[in-house]
Amino acid sequence: MSDEVEPGRVRVRLDLGYDGRDFSGWAVQRGRRTVQGEVQDALRVVTRSAEPLELTVAGRTDAGVHARGQVAHVDLPAEVWEAHGEHLLRRLAGRLPHDVRVWRVRRAPAHFDARFSAVWRRYCYRVTDHPGGADPLQRGHVLWHNWPLDADAMNEAARRLLGEHDFAAYCKKREGATTIRRLLDLRWERRPDGVLEATVRADAFCHNMVRALVGAMLFVGDGHRPPSWPGEVLAAGVRDSAVHVVRPHGLTLEEVGYPADDELPARNAAARRLRTLTRCA
Repeated sequence: MSDEVEPGRVRVRLDLGYDGRDFSGWAVQRGRRTVQGEVQDALRVVTRSAEPLELTVAGRTDAGVHARGQVAHVDLPAEVWEAHGEHLLRRLAGRLPHDVRVWRVRRAPAHFDARFSAVWRRYCYRVTDHPGGADPLQRGHVLWHNWPLDADAMNEAARRLLGEHDFAAYCKKREGATTIRRLLDLRWERRPDGVLEATVRADAFCHNMVRALVGAMLFVGDGHRPPSWPGEVLAAGVRDSAVHVVRPHGLTLEEVGYPADDELPARNAAARRLRTLTRCA
């Protein structure tokens, strides 16, 4: 598959954020409100495009999941970019609903692909164990866990999950897709207001992976399982009924990382290869 943009078109990168509570996820679905659908419709209107415009995204978030650092690209006719490019950001702000915002619009470098060029994605999951519940002003972004949580125990469990593994035990399997991922960062920190934040960074994620990992670590944090348990589930390679996929509203896509421009072709090629484990982990 070529990364070259068709002649007469310009690849445009969009950086965006959204509150996911009223969306049925990122991807367009007939009869449902989605982030992709809203942004594509807004782009078509503000550019007066006679043809459909399709966005490619770094990571398809599920229903109810938020984003602050989502990245997408779209290929526009060169004449449309020339006529509207410098005005797109402000015009999108006037057209989009208030729960989705585009923060930056720019011409992408050669070979840039929002999905395949990404080298990592960073999510944050937020939880409160306050006995009174979640702050009403944060309730749409923070999960309430009605048990005291031990952050040290959860961090001990998290360290056992780092590295490249087959995360089949923490993913919803999809036909023809691999569940091998490299988990680069997984740690918990308690903010001054008591909210616990899990930073989860990997080269890519499979379906439900972050929410399943968080669910397993919460079981450790509240004392129902020892810190060794999430690693044992990972090694077993099958879904454990005790691993709960936590609710989506605590999850936010914070940032997507990309390599230097001259490394984009090699990254795209590597991302498209079906991965296998090359060593025991």
